[in-house]
Amino acid sequence: MSSLAYSVVPHAVMARCTDDELVVSLNDGRTLTVPLAWFPRLAGASAEQLAAFELLGEGKGIHWPAVDEDISVLGLLEGRASLEYQRSRV
Repeated sequence: MSSLAYSVVPHAVMARCTDDELVVSLNDGRTLTVPLAWFPRLAGASAEQLAAFELLGEGKGIHWPAVDEDISVLGLLEGRASLEYQRSRV
């Protein structure tokens, strides 16, 4: 007997920033929360700039035009911080 596994490819349906965290809701019901410090451009942005995001590629990525920040959902799932953050930690 064979069965087909139905796989939902996770993508963002909503994003928001608190003072310390980036919170991303996914289409599969999960919510990802990562430190805002991982993304220095977002950490230094105003509340208005943070609220003005766009979902890219049907939610595969998130873009903040005012601060020129792009984050992939796959990168978040893999626990990857921005290169700017990674370089500052060396």
